[in-house]
Amino acid sequence: MAEILNVIVATDCGSTTTKAILIEKRGDEYRQTYRGEAPTTVEAPFEDVTRGVLNAFAELEELSGRKILDGEKIITPAQGNTGVDIYISTSSAGGGLQMMVAGAVKTMSAQSAQKAALGAGAIVMDVIASNDKRLPHEKIERIRDLRPDMILLSGGTDGGTVSHVVELAEFIGAANPRPRLGMTFQLPVIYAGNKEARDRVSDVLKDKTALRITDNLRPLLEMENLGPARLEIQNLFLEHVMAHAPGYKKLMSWTGVPIMPTPGAVGEMIQAIARKDNINVVGVDIGGATTDVFSVFDGIFNRTVSANFGMSYSISNVIAETGIENIIRWLPFEIDEADIRNRIKNKMIRPTTIPQLLEDLILEHAIAREALRLSFVQHKALAVGLKGVQKLKDMSESFDRVTEEETLIKMNNLDLIVGSGGVLSHAPRRSQAMMMMIDAFQPQGITMIAVDSIFMMPHLGVLSTINEKAATEVFEKDCLIYLGPCVSLTNSGKFGSHCLDCVITYSDGKRTEDSLSLGEIKVFELKEGEKAKVEISPANKFDLGEGKGKKLVKEVVGGVVGLVIDARGRPLNLDGSKGKEPKEKVLSEWNSAFDAYPTLPFYEKL
Repeated sequence: MAEILNVIVATDCGSTTTKAILIEKRGDEYRQTYRGEAPTTVEAPFEDVTRGVLNAFAELEELSGRKILDGEKIITPAQGNTGVDIYISTSSAGGGLQMMVAGAVKTMSAQSAQKAALGAGAIVMDVIASNDKRLPHEKIERIRDLRPDMILLSGGTDGGTVSHVVELAEFIGAANPRPRLGMTFQLPVIYAGNKEARDRVSDVLKDKTALRITDNLRPLLEMENLGPARLEIQNLFLEHVMAHAPGYKKLMSWTGVPIMPTPGAVGEMIQAIARKDNINVVGVDIGGATTDVFSVFDGIFNRTVSANFGMSYSISNVIAETGIENIIRWLPFEIDEADIRNRIKNKMIRPTTIPQLLEDLILEHAIAREALRLSFVQHKALAVGLKGVQKLKDMSESFDRVTEEETLIKMNNLDLIVGSGGVLSHAPRRSQAMMMMIDAFQPQGITMIAVDSIFMMPHLGVLSTINEKAATEVFEKDCLIYLGPCVSLTNSGKFGSHCLDCVITYSDGKRTEDSLSLGEIKVFELKEGEKAKVEISPANKFDLGEGKGKKLVKEVVGGVVGLVIDARGRPLNLDGSKGKEPKEKVLSEWNSAFDAYPTLPFYEKL
């Protein structure tokens, strides 16, 4: 198949916007050539996702001059300037894939089930466990009320407990849940637990649900086997969920390969990046309804979804969770709380609007910082090692009382952060996207910051399943924009005190020397692809990841924004300047360092 794919059209049907891209083979390489967008039409009055897809195609046709449609039929194969060889798509429209998971033990099998569901691209609505302290009738009512798209049931190692997982199956059977979409159909249930319990689980659920049985998630206490369950989730997503969503049956008849959940496709690309260069990566996709965080550390992949942290439909939830004061702390101007709330409500009820005023843009970026920060906190809490596994500890670890909950996310070892989603990909200036990610994720040591230029990772993720060469080439050449490396202090101290001296030696021999005080952030010119040697000498009590007072010498590669040296300390303390300088003035100085916004005296009331 890969040999005949010269013209590819791909769409991502998001909760707010449907994005289409055209990929063409030019000579020996694949390139993304044109893109189009249109509002997603899964809701009233259209209630047909294909309308938005056709509108996005129409924009592609107008821009490229290529005729893609014959009425509502996609022309295949490509001949000259007419038609395409294949159409592929991902989707998170209609709320994406919403699941419940159930496991015998909350911190073991239930957590493994949650990781399997999240890795497949699902939103986990709730986790039911034998030991979650809810009464049987409360669990039954919860299953009945939530109406998920499917349920993943796990529990017990192979040959281990049977009674607990059978009990959970009985709760599901007693609830007799109806799916969110397609009321006349049975709810899909995947059983991925102790193989000794398969017959008993089947007896309980086979007549009441669309039961599928796959390999155990935890066949051994010290082993996770998430792949089969993830594959089964994606298959059922296509067969049961997508088939009943408005217009998806027609859309599935158009695509050359199965439609993938958007987060699952993005996860494929994040893992491909990590494998290609053998690096640790964090990726984020901030959308209108949810924010997804992906990570690969030491080859271990994790994904979490923050279902209530988005920039349009769930923007009010961000405010409710973080508090209005945490939004205001990022604003370099004074503004009334009621004014902020009105602007946020307007965005929620008019999700496709974009900021018209500079103050609106800065406010949106402040909210994005908090949505990203909160989502990353949730991710670090779930990205942990296997629970219940006995670990060998030396004497020092015993005294330190190292816990099993310790996150796998080690910021000092993070090589790359990739941001995607409208607020990052479409930021008017690239420096704005870089600031948002540095402020939200607070990298330590040396970390490269990059952004998905036009949110192509979902399209390329599904493309990689049929033509990895095309997906990789487009990703490297047209998708990722490297913003630049960020060098950050890993500790903090007294605001305004001298903390480091730096020397930057460029490839042409030119040198730049500078000193930074705690609370400063500076951007040095280092063009995309250009290499330079950085020598940074921290003051005795400050640390750049090498140890307190130890010099850091590294070769770095530039990006479109440049080389950032962040001497604001970790954790980032926006109140550290109190009593010295107004917060608005400090924020304005940080914005000026990045040339993030048009120069205005924001520290004065607008």
